[in-house]
Amino acid sequence: MDFQPVKASDKEIIDKYMKKANSRSCDMSFAAVYLWKDFYLLEYTVCEDMLIFRTTEDGSSYSFPIGDASPEKALLALEAHCKENEEPLKLHCVYRENEAWLEEHMPGKFEIEFDRDSADYIYECEKLIGLKGKKFHGKKNHVNKFIKTYDWAYEKITDDNIDDCLAMLYKWKEINCEPGNIEKHAEACVSENALREREFLGLKGGLIRADGEVVAFAVGEQINEDTLVVHIEKAFSEVPGAYAIINQQFLVHEADGLKYVNREDDVGEPGLRKAKLSYHPEFLVEKGFARLERV
Repeated sequence: MDFQPVKASDKEIIDKYMKKANSRSCDMSFAAVYLWKDFYLLEYTVCEDMLIFRTTEDGSSYSFPIGDASPEKALLALEAHCKENEEPLKLHCVYRENEAWLEEHMPGKFEIEFDRDSADYIYECEKLIGLKGKKFHGKKNHVNKFIKTYDWAYEKITDDNIDDCLAMLYKWKEINCEPGNIEKHAEACVSENALREREFLGLKGGLIRADGEVVAFAVGEQINEDTLVVHIEKAFSEVPGAYAIINQQFLVHEADGLKYVNREDDVGEPGLRKAKLSYHPEFLVEKGFARLERV
């Protein structure tokens, strides 16, 4: 199998297969793959009319085949590839529908385990915009306080305000990225690249100004027919309500009538999990790993 590093010129072919999958997962996006390719050492190939990614960050691991064809031939090719290279066959980005397929067509062949830390949180856009009812009372108060406290505005991110947005990101990085925290520094680097390459990647962004200064921004894209994914959201936590207002206003201006928003995972951080649960997700997109039990 011929795996190649992910390049900008691969956008068309990767988009083609990801769109066939019609998934709500934040990982089913060329932008996500392209922005994180260096951190996860991502490569890809097309096998049996299915797209497969390989990461070599921590040993070789392969994505469950992506597309609308049967994954059986691609999985058998992966099995042969791993046997030839004397390595275990490990799959990542295994979704519940993939688990069901494996149990039906390859019963007992793979050991499957789901990772709660990787699950994407899916919300109804209308609920996060309106913030109605008792369960959103606290969020509504944060938004209202911000609106009353500041002379504020929402702006779409364009070439006219990108420098202000980047300046805000650099300040955020100084505050939040401790030396040696590889993940946080990677997150900041990905955020900068997403802003700079937003047009090529098909991303849309929005920012919040408070008294003239950028205090928050978000970047996302439509991932399938009914779902927006927010890939990046940054705000100054010392500005009360900054996170709450960008959360709401990005959907007001960018959701375009879509039903759902994917606000990605919590990476197992207790504070982030608490924050994401406090917005009352409709459901989670669960992701897991599979390992071939017998060769």
